[in-house]
Amino acid sequence: MAVNPYQKYQQISVNTATPAELTLMLYNGCLKFIAMAKQAMEQADVSKRNEFIQKSQNIIQEFMVTLNSDVAMSNDLMRIYDYILRRLIDANTNNDLEALTEAEGMVLDLRNTWKEMMANQKKPKMAGSEQS
Repeated sequence: MAVNPYQKYQQISVNTATPAELTLMLYNGCLKFIAMAKQAMEQADVSKRNEFIQKSQNIIQEFMVTLNSDVAMSNDLMRIYDYILRRLIDANTNNDLEALTEAEGMVLDLRNTWKEMMANQKKPKMAGSEQS
């Protein structure tokens, strides 16, 4: 069976990504699935809406189970993830575009914050800024 070059690239990207890059990929994937769910809602495709919202829910649940409870911010993130998960469930069970849009906005904020944190970590330290 021939391997699609794009699939091969994706597999290599995932296998060589840092934990921070994997987290960013998950946020992006969640946003992609929410966008696809919105489109399915507009097309009244209940099956596709359910499929894409469930994929988004799975990503949020993965974030929840992998939170490091030793980090002070974990409890706050857990509450945010729990709320997003409940809004995704509301969106799916009630065909609620407003709930889906709210969840999307929150995931987008988390993703953007994560990207900013990654960019700040890559910035070189100024010479002389670390004094003994």
